Amino acid sequence: MKICYLIQSHKNPEQIYRLIKAIQQSSTNAQIILNHDVSSCNLDITELQKSGIQVLSGKGGRGDFVILQSYLNAIKWLIDNQINYDWLIYLSGQDYPIQPISEIEKFLAKTSYDGFLEYFDVFSPSSHWSIQEGKSRYLFKYKKINALNKLSEDGKKLLTPIKVVNYLQPLIRINLAYDMLGVKTPSIFNEQFICYGGSFFTTLSRRCVEYFYHFCQTQPEVVEYYKNVCVADESFIQTILINSKLFNLSDDNKRYFDFSKTSNGRPKILTVNDYDAIAQSQAHFARKFDICKDSEILDILDQKILQVTLQS
Repeated sequence: MKICYLIQSHKNPEQIYRLIKAIQQSSTNAQIILNHDVSSCNLDITELQKSGIQVLSGKGGRGDFVILQSYLNAIKWLIDNQINYDWLIYLSGQDYPIQPISEIEKFLAKTSYDGFLEYFDVFSPSSHWSIQEGKSRYLFKYKKINALNKLSEDGKKLLTPIKVVNYLQPLIRINLAYDMLGVKTPSIFNEQFICYGGSFFTTLSRRCVEYFYHFCQTQPEVVEYYKNVCVADESFIQTILINSKLFNLSDDNKRYFDFSKTSNGRPKILTVNDYDAIAQSQAHFARKFDICKDSEILDILDQKILQVTLQS
């Protein structure tokens, strides 16, 4: 069995190299694709390629379709180059395994599921978001507002009261978290094509990945719609795969993150103080980490991951 690890990165080169090393030391058969935003920081691409890493230029971003386009580009590379793989695991450069890679791969070799991804009906009471938020995200056509992007966090806090506009009328939405302005647009969703949401961080079988890519090639109107919504990456994959009714999908993306006491859709930076909670989870990977704030947590995880790998 072969796993493809798709890593989206934009900062902290040392941490990116460390994640790649953790995978390669534990899996001799892994295919690693690095989608890196070169405008944010430089990497030694030549050395990465020598070690078997496929490096693609993948522009980062929040809220718009850019990050999904990078994901689709990576799938296209896999197909065009006839790469043999069984599973595609999507990671960011700030993720890290919390189980030995060998154990994760054994789990995937035995599972009866076709994919592991968080999902829920966005416009139903079971949604993890308010109905208002779901509608604001996926029933409006958005554009980035550069003036908002240039504001500091304190500047945006001063503008927070203007968000009352979102509750006073049905036609316009202002999203300060993603620097966007939206206008109500005709919906593509109905009882046969439900809007699903969930985390972009997924583990998908090749069968799921290739169906998803084929859908995007044959249903351009759906792609075009999602190019204009807010936070497309937290709905697009779920909506396509679950509406197909072709796959046995687990509503568990095997990721640990902590959104308590955070804002603007950004998870907490994990430190040594979070280790017990991380260790008790049944997740395969956790996010997000920042070696500039706490590298000791990665040292501890390395001991757990590599010790088991060496013993096996």
